Amino acid sequence: MTDTLFLTFVFLCAGVLAVPIASRFKLGSVLGYLIAGIAISPVLTLFSVDVVALQHFAEFGVVMMLFLVGLELEPSLLWQMRARLVGLGGLQVLLTSALVTMVGLFLGLPWTVALAVGLILSLSSTAIVLQTLGEKGLLKSDGGQASFAVLLFQDIAVIPMLALMPLLAMPELFADLSVQSASHGEDAAHASGLSLVAGLNGWKTALATLSAIVVVVVVGSRLTAPLFRFIASAQLRELFTATALLLIVGIALLMSLVGLSPALGTFLAGVVLANSEYRHELEADIEPFKGLLLGLFFMTVGASIDFALLAADLSTILALTLALIVIKVGVLLIVGRLFGLQGAHRWLVALGLAQAGEFGFVLLSFTVGIAVLPTEVADQLLLIVALSMLLTPLLFIVYERLIAPHFATQSERAADTIEEKCKVIIAGHGRVGGIVNRMLRGSGFETTVIDFSASTLEMLRAYNVKVHYGDATRPDLLHAAGIAEADLLVIAIDDKAHITELTRYVIAHYPQVHVIARAVDRHHVYDLWAVGCRDIIRETFDSSLRVGRSALEALGMSRERAQAISNEFEKADRHSMREMAGLYKPDVPNHLNPEYVAKAKELNAEWARQIRKSSED
Repeated sequence: MTDTLFLTFVFLCAGVLAVPIASRFKLGSVLGYLIAGIAISPVLTLFSVDVVALQHFAEFGVVMMLFLVGLELEPSLLWQMRARLVGLGGLQVLLTSALVTMVGLFLGLPWTVALAVGLILSLSSTAIVLQTLGEKGLLKSDGGQASFAVLLFQDIAVIPMLALMPLLAMPELFADLSVQSASHGEDAAHASGLSLVAGLNGWKTALATLSAIVVVVVVGSRLTAPLFRFIASAQLRELFTATALLLIVGIALLMSLVGLSPALGTFLAGVVLANSEYRHELEADIEPFKGLLLGLFFMTVGASIDFALLAADLSTILALTLALIVIKVGVLLIVGRLFGLQGAHRWLVALGLAQAGEFGFVLLSFTVGIAVLPTEVADQLLLIVALSMLLTPLLFIVYERLIAPHFATQSERAADTIEEKCKVIIAGHGRVGGIVNRMLRGSGFETTVIDFSASTLEMLRAYNVKVHYGDATRPDLLHAAGIAEADLLVIAIDDKAHITELTRYVIAHYPQVHVIARAVDRHHVYDLWAVGCRDIIRETFDSSLRVGRSALEALGMSRERAQAISNEFEKADRHSMREMAGLYKPDVPNHLNPEYVAKAKELNAEWARQIRKSSED
C-alpha cells in the first residue's frame, strides 16, 4: 500500500509542478507532462518501477479520449469524412511505410524487419495530437479535421497490421523469445490467454469480430438510454459515473477479446451515442478520468526514455528521429496538397502528425514477442518513438509562431479604396456594428462601414451589404474614409485595446467628430472616459438590465415595479460611473484602490436606500 501511495505521490507532484510551468511559457500541457516524466525517471529507476506496465494501464486514457471524440461526431459527419479518412489517411500510411522500409533496407535490415519498422513508424500519436489540437482550439479547423481523419485511419490500420506481423516472423529469433518477452512485456490479453478468437479459422474469426461490432452498435443505440434512466432513478451521481466507466471498460474488453483495437471500439460507441440525451452527462463524467490517465501516459513516455542507450548512440538515434520527422512531414505535405489542404492547414497536419505514436509501443512489444524484431532494433525504435513524441509540442510551437503568422500575413489583402464618403463611419460590422448599421440605413442615413474580416465581408456582400475591407485603426485608412468631414464615428470593433487607441486618436485629431465607443466592460468605460470619450455604450449593460427585470418578475414582482427598479438602477449606475471614473487608476486593481472601494460601498448603500424609498412611495 505504501509503495502505491508513494508512486502516486511522485507522479502527482511531477504533473502538478511541471504542467503549470510549461503552460506559463506557452509550451502546452503535453510537453509539461513529458518533461515531468523525464524528471522523475531516476526516481522510478531507483525504486525499480515497471514503467512499461504503467504505460499499458495509462493507455486507457487514449481509449477514453477516442470515446469522447466519438461523442462529438454524428454518423452523418463521419460519412462526410470518408474521402479524407480513406484517401488521406490511407495514402499517408502507405507512403510513409514504403519510404521508411526503403531507409531500413538501405541501412542493411532484412526486408521483413524493414517492413515491420515501416508499418510501426507510419502511425502517429492520437493522444498527443488530439490533446494539443483541443487545447489550442484547432480541432474544428480544416487542418484539425484532416488530422483527425488520418489518426482515425491509423487506429483502424492497427488491426490489419496485427494480422500481418506474424507473417514476418524470423525463425532464428524464436530462441530468445522468452528473454525478449520479459524485457518488453506482452499485451495483457495475450499474456492472460483471454481471447474469443483463439484457435478459430479465418471466417469464424471474421464472424466473431463482426458480431462484436454489432453488439457495440446495438448496445449503444438501444440499451444505453434505458440503462441510464434506470441508474438515474437512484439519484446518485457516483453511480452514474460508475456506469459510464462500466460501459467504456466493457466495450474495450470486448474489442480486446476479438483482437480489435479498444480505442476503435470505444470511438464507435461514442459515435453511436452522439445523439443520445445522455451525451453531455457522459462527457462530464469521463473527462476527469481521461485527463488524469492521459497525463500519466505522457509522463510514462518521458520516463521510458533509456538515457544510457541514448547516450551510447546519441548521434544515430537523433539522426534517425529527425529523418523520421522529415519523411512524415514531406509525405503529409504532398498528400495534403492532393486532397486540397491549403496553406497553414496543410502545415498543421504535416507538423502535427510527424511523430511516431503510442500504438508503436504496443506493436513493438507484439513484434518482439512473435520474433519479428530483434531486441536491439526494438530498443532503438523505442527511443525513436519516445523522442519523436517528445519533439511534437516543439513542432506545434514552430507552427504556431512561424507557420501560422506567415500564412496569416500572406492572406491579408489590400484595403479597399473608399470612393464614396459619408457623414457616418462605422468601424466593425459584427454583433454590434451590424445592428447599428441596419438601424441607421433603415432610417435613411448613408454609412461607410469598415471591417477587417475578409470572410465576414464576403458573406455580407452576398446580401448586398456595402462594407469596405480595411483596418479602421489605421490613420491613413480613416483619412481615406473621410474622417475629417464626418459627423459621427461609431467604434464597434471587438478588441478592447484597439477601441481605446482609436478613440484616443480620433478625439485628439478630429475633435469635431462625435464618437460613440463600444465598451467591453465597466473598467473599459473608465479607460474610454480618460481619453475623452463621453458617449460610451457597454455592450452587455442593456441586456443585463432586461435580465435583471425579468428575474424580479419571475420572483413575483409586478412588471411595473420591476421596470421602475430597473430604471432606478440604470439612473444610479450612470451617475456613479462619472464619480467612479475620477477615482479609477488603470495601473492599480480596483480592489486594491482604497478610494475606489470606499466610494463603491457608499454608492451601493445609497442606491439601496433609493430603491427602498421608491418601493415605499
